[in-house]
Amino acid sequence: MREFRPLFGSYLLSTIGDELARLALTVLVYQRTQSTLLSAATFAVSYLPWVLGGPVLGVLADRFPRRTVLVASDVLRALLVACMALPGTPLPALLGLLVLVSFCAPPFEAARSALTADILTDDRYAVATSLTGIVLQLSQAVGFLAGGVLIAVFSPSTALLVNAATFAVSALWLRAGLTQRPAPVPDDEEEAASPLAAAVQGLRLVLRTPRLLSIVVLLWVGGVFLSAPEGIVTPWSVELTGSTAAVGLLLAANPVGAVLGGVLIGRFCPPSLRERLVPGLVATSFLGTAVAGALALLAPDGVARDAGVVVALFVSGVGSAWSIPLNVLFVQAVPPEYRGRAFAIAVAGLSAASGAGIFAGGALAEVVAPSVVVACAGVVGTVVAVAPLVALRRTRPPADAPVAGPSGA
Repeated sequence: MREFRPLFGSYLLSTIGDELARLALTVLVYQRTQSTLLSAATFAVSYLPWVLGGPVLGVLADRFPRRTVLVASDVLRALLVACMALPGTPLPALLGLLVLVSFCAPPFEAARSALTADILTDDRYAVATSLTGIVLQLSQAVGFLAGGVLIAVFSPSTALLVNAATFAVSALWLRAGLTQRPAPVPDDEEEAASPLAAAVQGLRLVLRTPRLLSIVVLLWVGGVFLSAPEGIVTPWSVELTGSTAAVGLLLAANPVGAVLGGVLIGRFCPPSLRERLVPGLVATSFLGTAVAGALALLAPDGVARDAGVVVALFVSGVGSAWSIPLNVLFVQAVPPEYRGRAFAIAVAGLSAASGAGIFAGGALAEVVAPSVVVACAGVVGTVVAVAPLVALRRTRPPADAPVAGPSGA
């Protein structure tokens, strides 16, 4: 457990830093250009590296010592974000630096996940995975709230400098707290030399297995429509309050709700109930977003309306706990020898869907009010989610069929 502390703590710091940078750059671009589309594109571009090279970059965690990959990723991110904080940096350079920062995330996450499995055995790994998921939502909320405060009180450049400091502290903590281990030696040299071929095998498995396909399509639908409000949060805040002061609060409401939903579903619901709750939770997550947009459009201006918007986003976050039973179903449906590749495909697709949703939301907000975009995202998402939900129900195994656990047993 001694080595899990720096892994857990550095992940917390890095996630907070990621959200600080994303929020600061979104506000900075909007302040310079007054363009909703460019502001949303800035938010969306951080998903690009996962789409273009996530599964391939993750191979670095198996080719080099994992502590080295972790430390190097954080050091590089600290230097790049510090460059982004320099006053007067041209907008194209800022976006280019953001892309480079984002390319550090896949090898870092792959090395962190693999090293966590090396350090923790038995049920401790499952407990750590659950805890990490809840803390991810909390750290996102903290990053958004802290970023909003720093931007409101100081400037986006100050938020970026704080972000660089989180990466630097994370690198030092990992360097001091982890034992250096040699790089893993692959059993299959041919497959190790061809990560692209392994990724293609994972894609074929997902596309040819109806249950897996219904799960990932539902996740991707959520990525498209539930991420759309994030990219337009800066102009949405301006529409609601006349300033960017509410940006952090609007972004933080959903992950805070997701923490509560994760605790309720993961701790108090038996496994047999979780899958049956998925349709209701999906409806809650999408309709909560729709209500937030509708309140912003139709309710009279004032504190009560703004509070209602935040509460609706919070409720949407509670509903987003449907991802927990879906993750379990996904693990049960994938053969153990394909699990890593299948997860890589699912995450890459989710990143692509989230980036596309954010970019599309920004494009629509150029011609209609941001609140209209938020309301439409919730309503259309509800309708589109019906098809994968029906497919998921149809592929449910018989009640008396044996259920595989995460280990494949």
